[in-house]
Amino acid sequence: MRWLPAAWIALVIVLSVLWSSNWAVGFLLIVLPALAAYALGPLLVAASTVVAIVLEAILASGHHHLFDDHHIAVYIATALVGITAIALATRRQRQEHHLIRANSVAEAMMRTLLRPLPRQVGHVLVAGLYKPSEVGTMVGGDLYDIRATKAGERAIIGDVRGKGLQAVCIVADILGAFREAAYDLGDLAAVAVRMERRLIHEAEEISDDELFVTAALVEYDALAHQITIINHGHIDPILISRGEVTALTGPPALPLGLSTLDGERPGAHTHRFTHGDVLLLVTDGIVEARNAAGAFYPLLSRLRHRFGGQPAPGPADVVDFLNTDLPRHTRQLHDDVAILAIGPHEHL
Repeated sequence: MRWLPAAWIALVIVLSVLWSSNWAVGFLLIVLPALAAYALGPLLVAASTVVAIVLEAILASGHHHLFDDHHIAVYIATALVGITAIALATRRQRQEHHLIRANSVAEAMMRTLLRPLPRQVGHVLVAGLYKPSEVGTMVGGDLYDIRATKAGERAIIGDVRGKGLQAVCIVADILGAFREAAYDLGDLAAVAVRMERRLIHEAEEISDDELFVTAALVEYDALAHQITIINHGHIDPILISRGEVTALTGPPALPLGLSTLDGERPGAHTHRFTHGDVLLLVTDGIVEARNAAGAFYPLLSRLRHRFGGQPAPGPADVVDFLNTDLPRHTRQLHDDVAILAIGPHEHL
């Protein structure tokens, strides 16, 4: 768009050379300030207005019509269009600056919530990735975190219903509740209950009866070499172990915010988890990513193709593979993508 005014000037000049003298090609320059207002600042729009009037005068003088009434009317019309375009460019520039500031605040908030993950947390190695659906922004409703506690390493991945700043606020509530409850001595189900209560209170405050969060909670016991999983309506975690890739399906539970509908505590299931294993947690943005033919990203089959029958990968290897392979499948994400991979540390 920045080059459009120059291209339009070049087109008018070419037409003035090729076209017959009976056609006033210079009149096309009236729209030049409006074209400049799409991408250029007020000063450059003003300059383009002056350039348009000067070129109109030069083209008119070439046919001895410099001071004809209809050409004078064109000069005046171009000036009026230029004044309007300057005002539009000024308004557009202010709106852009406002959006940049608002987006910067939202990004800072999101980066504060989704803090960079260290390579090691307690007894596990960790790797994570967040890919927003909107290019150039970090704002979204996906979340993940992992904490080293006395009960073991506890992790969460989740997806808030909705988008925008409201979703970011819910992310803050859920992560805050998790980071507080994770250090309590209760079991993983007690952590889920604390988060459930927090979300219900938030739903009441904002009068949203349909507020919910799908989430998977994980706890690693280094002494027992096992993981405990509670899944609240989220995508099944995936275990990469000894060259096999398996979806860990357990007792179903409603998403957080809706669990009180069935009145039951969420069920947990455990699995063996030893050195060389990787537990992969993702949000639905990755499995719902479509290619040009409309096919969903085949997460399990792609992982089996890459890691099946292969030496044990590390969490970073799995995340790096998905970060490279997913863009090959789809050019545009329609939902945010969050990925969290954990694996027992070799020396612990």
